[in-house]
Amino acid sequence: MCILNKNKTLKTIYIVFLRVWDTNKDGFMDEHEVKEWIAPPEFDHAEAEARHLVFEADSDADEKLTKAEILDKYDLFVGSQATDFGEALARHDEF
Repeated sequence: MCILNKNKTLKTIYIVFLRVWDTNKDGFMDEHEVKEWIAPPEFDHAEAEARHLVFEADSDADEKLTKAEILDKYDLFVGSQATDFGEALARHDEF
């Protein structure tokens, strides 16, 4: 008996694979298909990182970051690609 018949989750994942990710329908993911899966062209990494930083640092939930909020989460910003891993913070004297 096929494992897909025993496990509903695996079967669902396999169906999604066939319908969405295996675009050339050969039963495998080639280099192009893997690239599209990891980094979809419509996904804006900069926007996602900016939203993440605001979500994590905006302590008063006003969707604006103050100097105090940024400094309070300094480690978060230093580790972010959005600040070039902290390099951008050094270029701004307000921080």
